[in-house]
Amino acid sequence: MIVSLALIDSPSSPVPPRPGFRRAVSRWEIVGFSVNDVIGSGVYLLPAAAAGYLGYLSVGAVVLAGFAVLLLVLCFAEAGSYFDRPGSAYLYTREAFGELVGFEVGWMTWLARVSSVASLSVGFARALGYVWPAANLGYGRALSISLPVLALTAINVVGVKSGVRTAVFLAITKTLPLLIFIGAGIFFASPSLARSVQATNPGHLGDAVLLLLFAYAGFENTAAPAGEFKNPRRDVPFALIVQIVLVTLIYTAVQWVALGTLPGVASSQTPLADAAQRFLGHGGGLLMTVGGAISILGTNSNTVLSGPRYLWALARDGFGPRILTDLHPKYRTPWIAVLAQTAIALPLAFTGSFEALATLSAVARLATYFGTALAVPVLRHKLTKEPAVRLPGGWTIPIAAAILCVVFAASAEVRNLIAGAIALAAGGVIYAFRRRPATPDTAP
Repeated sequence: MIVSLALIDSPSSPVPPRPGFRRAVSRWEIVGFSVNDVIGSGVYLLPAAAAGYLGYLSVGAVVLAGFAVLLLVLCFAEAGSYFDRPGSAYLYTREAFGELVGFEVGWMTWLARVSSVASLSVGFARALGYVWPAANLGYGRALSISLPVLALTAINVVGVKSGVRTAVFLAITKTLPLLIFIGAGIFFASPSLARSVQATNPGHLGDAVLLLLFAYAGFENTAAPAGEFKNPRRDVPFALIVQIVLVTLIYTAVQWVALGTLPGVASSQTPLADAAQRFLGHGGGLLMTVGGAISILGTNSNTVLSGPRYLWALARDGFGPRILTDLHPKYRTPWIAVLAQTAIALPLAFTGSFEALATLSAVARLATYFGTALAVPVLRHKLTKEPAVRLPGGWTIPIAAAILCVVFAASAEVRNLIAGAIALAAGGVIYAFRRRPATPDTAP
């Protein structure tokens, strides 16, 4: 598969700054931001769950899932190369299909973000409970959920540069334990042990598909703050493609080491910590436990940054209170939208379970992926501006990506799809009460 990477790497002039957002984020910062959004808590639980569904075939399945998600990533890469404004999938689908479809995609994308903040906050408290048991009880739980989110909110009000640098720092911090796990574990991994792993929960292919594909989720938010990137039309596609290559390599190596070093990996509640303890001792197990908590915190950092940009874009186009479009007079961030998202996410975190909130987030992503895949060929026809990246094969990759989204939907439980349909219907009600946008703008 050949993508016009030469176009991405060729020199170009940065996008001229527009009044409002401050363009401050460079290419490699976007790469770190993108990686931070994808590598989350899932990789620390993936080896056991994937082995339970697929046994020793799970290593190959992780690779295949990476190639499958690459189809979606490529669609976002081309769509993102048309635009220099925030909004990501909302912007792409609105330009392709009009206000109603664009709003529904934007609404579902933001819903995935706010439920993700809530679920990750609960997951962080749960992970912290392994080293501080009080984190799962009473005031300790309340502090473990609220303090990290409030700190990330403050960082992202102060400026996009501080928010992205925090995301890059957390991306490095949470990737290092995985690299140590891989670098040391590869010498202890037994091919015969890995090949001997048998599925303990066979016959649930649909669950396995969702598990593997959503382990790669999060890339869709890379372009959400595009209005604050120095050269988004070229740097967003570059970051997306680098990210999927790095993440696929890391996930595959982690799966192999876990299967080759931990007998009974499929039944482990903390597979990476248990495996690391076998070949690195108690310190290795603690390292992976801390790494898991930091991984959750890192993904939440991205979500606190990207989610409000969807809110800002929606409100700017008339879908929501005009106050959500306010930019901080000093820091040039959508500070009201940042505060509003946190004010909604925290009560959800206190009242909902990790599993329920994570499922809502996963199902809501389907609209984001499906809408963007179908938008790519339409944007080619409607927009006169040449994209920085054009995918080969005409409609082949977008249609294959859309079919992949159908596979997602077919793999989900009916009750989860019903919840998604209810969310779409609620979006339709909100759309009916839209106001006239304050600053209409339809140019790419």
